[in-house]
Amino acid sequence: MTYERRFNLLNSKFKELFFPTLLAAIAGNFAILADAFIVSAMLGPMNLSVIQSIEPLAQFINMIYWLIGFGGTILATSAKANFEDKKGNYIFTLSLVSIIIISVLIMVLGLLFPDSYLHILSNSPDLRPLIFEYLKYYLLAIPFICFFIVLAYFIKNDNFVQLQFRGFLMANVLNVVFDIIFIKYNMGISGAALAMVLGYIIATIYISTYFFSSKRTFKLIKIEFAKSMRCMLDICKTGFSSSSIALYQSVKLIIINSIILGVFTNVGLVAYNMCCNTLLLVSIFIFGTAQSILPIITVYYQEKDYNGVEYVARKSLKITVAFGIFFTLLFTIFPQSILYVFSVSNPSHIPTVMNAVRIFSLSLLAYSINFLYIFYLQSIQNMKLANITTLLNGLIFPVAFVFIFSIIGDENGIWFAFLVSEIATIIFIYLYSIYLNKKTNGEYSGLFLKKHHDENERILEYTIRGNADDAAGLSKEVREFISDEKKSVFVSLAIEEIVDYIIDINDELDWIDVIIRDNDEFAVISIKYSGIGYYPKEKPDLNSEHVDKLRDISDNIDHSQILGLNNTVITIEKK
Repeated sequence: MTYERRFNLLNSKFKELFFPTLLAAIAGNFAILADAFIVSAMLGPMNLSVIQSIEPLAQFINMIYWLIGFGGTILATSAKANFEDKKGNYIFTLSLVSIIIISVLIMVLGLLFPDSYLHILSNSPDLRPLIFEYLKYYLLAIPFICFFIVLAYFIKNDNFVQLQFRGFLMANVLNVVFDIIFIKYNMGISGAALAMVLGYIIATIYISTYFFSSKRTFKLIKIEFAKSMRCMLDICKTGFSSSSIALYQSVKLIIINSIILGVFTNVGLVAYNMCCNTLLLVSIFIFGTAQSILPIITVYYQEKDYNGVEYVARKSLKITVAFGIFFTLLFTIFPQSILYVFSVSNPSHIPTVMNAVRIFSLSLLAYSINFLYIFYLQSIQNMKLANITTLLNGLIFPVAFVFIFSIIGDENGIWFAFLVSEIATIIFIYLYSIYLNKKTNGEYSGLFLKKHHDENERILEYTIRGNADDAAGLSKEVREFISDEKKSVFVSLAIEEIVDYIIDINDELDWIDVIIRDNDEFAVISIKYSGIGYYPKEKPDLNSEHVDKLRDISDNIDHSQILGLNNTVITIEKK
């Protein structure tokens, strides 16, 4: 019987991460919409303008925790995948310490110099007193929001997915509940901000129970200032591509708003605002998908499991395309649905806004693909291409095409410019993949830049069920595959006994992935599974002559536990 890889283990892990991450993204963004709805309904449109005025500061805070959160988790997860636990723990500790320092500094500066913040946020003297009432409490929430979200990113990668989801749900549900209570009892717009503070304080306390779990693999350790500066620079470089999305969005809004005002009256800005709201709604689902693949692809890419990386990337692409097609059809056929959600009721605005949303929605499928691709590039740590793609897609292409179409086209041309911008990004990605394939003589291929192993290296991949019969069948396959005849017999027997022991110590074990790479210099055997781990080097509690001999001839035996998966890697050099 031939045991080929069926990706059952990987598929199971993807589902485990995908749904809670998607639900957490929905919960967080739903609370934002609910906040706006509650404030508008209970306090009126003037107070809703306060929340909109705070948005630049909120976007800046997003940039900070995305920069450290995504950058830190990618580097820490990569370190764990490379069996560098101390480095992973150092990055984990540094990320938490730095986000606390930065967020507290932003809060303190805001409390000491509120007028400086108010002048940046609003030019209206009438609105500033209301903004201050909201701002003074919002500033108190910033350290809790930043710490909560950065910690949430780490614990998801440490297989505490449900804790992360429940934390997000708790923060946002409490925010909405306290909104209603505080506003109802005449606290006004300050009550909405206080609701956010209390919601995140309680959720932060809850999610911090992670530190008391014996199952966690990320540990807090001592950090050094000089080393921290170098490490912090790496974290920022790694997280910049995703965090810069908010930066480019802010700059793009300013430029495109001015272009639209030159073509339309104010109704053009209303229409563009509805297009942005449409994009926000779609982003919830795409962001959830992108966050799901980030830790998996980071781990598997570091382990040089390029087939596993491609499997997750293609699966994520299918989900993203499905979301993109659904929302494209929904808002193209029924553009009035987004108008209803955001209460556009002015009869003179409705025709223009519906037309804009209908045309703009044609870009949603391509936008979804590009958004996913940026996070994919970040996962494989191709930061140069990720930063270029983010800059082109987030700022240069949309601004350039909106400007060009505003000159050579009619009013509809501006909305078509967003479709052309997204397609231009896909064309750039496609042309770059062709260029890289030719430059590396086929080392990288395809849209996802799949990396291939050396031609002299043979790869064998198996998925077996957690039973003794499949372990015996695997042993035979290993014996026939390893080129060194002297070592192949006892190595195959040792692998069989290790797999049998793993099966014995786990009550339920569905799937085990075994990958073997064999070349003239070394053979590498990787055994990946969920459940209770077995480390042949540190826990030699399996009494076996073959396993003892395997330890003797192995140049390295490493074991890691990340994403809830155990990975034992045995390296045998050929002398």
